[in-house]
Amino acid sequence: MVEKSYDLVVVGGGPGGYVAAIRGAQLGLKTALVEREHLGGICLNWGCIPTKALLRSAEVYRLMKTSADFGLTAEKVAVDLEAIVKRSRGVSAQLQGGVEYLLKKNGVTVIEGEASLAGGGSLKITAESGSDEISAKHIILATGARPLQIKGLEADGELIWTYKEALVPTQLPERLLIVGGGAIGLEFASFYNELGSQVTLVEALPQILPAGDVEISGMLREELENQGIKIATSTYLREMDKQGDFVAVTLETDGQTRQESFDRVLLAMGVVGNVEDIGLENTKVKVERGVIQVDKWLCTDEPGVYAIGDVVGAPCLAHKASHEGCICVEKIAGAKSVHPLELNRIPYCTYTHPQVATIGLTEDQAQEQGYKIKVGRFPFAANGKAIALGEAAGMIKTIFDDERGELLGAHMIGAEVTELIQGYSIAMNLETTEEELMHNIFAHPTLSEMMHESVLAAFDKAIHV
Repeated sequence: MVEKSYDLVVVGGGPGGYVAAIRGAQLGLKTALVEREHLGGICLNWGCIPTKALLRSAEVYRLMKTSADFGLTAEKVAVDLEAIVKRSRGVSAQLQGGVEYLLKKNGVTVIEGEASLAGGGSLKITAESGSDEISAKHIILATGARPLQIKGLEADGELIWTYKEALVPTQLPERLLIVGGGAIGLEFASFYNELGSQVTLVEALPQILPAGDVEISGMLREELENQGIKIATSTYLREMDKQGDFVAVTLETDGQTRQESFDRVLLAMGVVGNVEDIGLENTKVKVERGVIQVDKWLCTDEPGVYAIGDVVGAPCLAHKASHEGCICVEKIAGAKSVHPLELNRIPYCTYTHPQVATIGLTEDQAQEQGYKIKVGRFPFAANGKAIALGEAAGMIKTIFDDERGELLGAHMIGAEVTELIQGYSIAMNLETTEEELMHNIFAHPTLSEMMHESVLAAFDKAIHV
């Protein structure tokens, strides 16, 4: 029997929700988590994790095809799409079980069903077995987001996909159109291109990774186009017409329209928060353009109601949601040394080949904000470990305030940069200066040596370039 009263109830079991619930329980709050579908949310089940499993299969396939470059011979290399998808789903299932274990270990009550705010700290829970009502002193909304759909250009789950269908294909499309040049679209472009699909990607804004550093985004585009991906920026999807087993689309670039045909279309234009059907109308919670409005401690205008993750707006990243969950719960519990989230210190990662990772201000943003800057660049082609790995494409770029030596931003493209970026993240959070970074010793031979050299290069002290 489900208990009726809690200190904390979290609505949504994604990376923001389950982390908030665990942290709440650790801090002594009697905690419940309500989830309507899958523990782990979109990230674990239909996003971050399964896509990385697919991309790992594509990476191994690429290495097998290029084995001669490493003095090895691999014969009859082929793609088993069913096995690739099965492995990806298995990875998600394993981690979902891990989340369930962690919640149980920490004493969190998991309630299956849909939750709706009933006002006054009450929640109505609707499940297959019927409905019930529980109450809590504190309620955290972590309801996540879903794929953005534009009227007249909706997905149908068959010829026109969202990321869910793209994760579980039964066959490789010969011609695939991807609409959206952000991380989701680019990662699927890398995966399908590597396995043999003819991929075309269109982006409405002037560059792929629109929020990224212009120079890094340009380098990524060049690398992807060299791999055979067709990319069109400043291009809009205007119409889609399903015709049998293919889709005829109308694209517009610089006012000129053209028609092309594709076997499948993947819509990757972003996400929209799940703010419907959760009882917000029974509260003082404010929503603007699909985003729940919160203060720096994630409080809404309704006393005792908080919101975290994708539902409070960009950036829609799992690690941002998890961090917000901890901030919110620790503030509720009166923990010491709680700090508001600093958006400028959140790392962004894109798992294309080559990978891209970024944190802080871009070069353009730093100049627009009036900083006098110094910029350091160091190429992968000058690094011994990168050459030994056969991964000589890429660059590490650092941006400093010339007056104070503050690290304003770091932007990387190349092998394993999604692992390297955390070094700069730590440096920014510790307010490390350029001098301190210069004095730090980086192991040799490593890719991370380039992080040191990029800092040195910003101040005309680079050794190996």
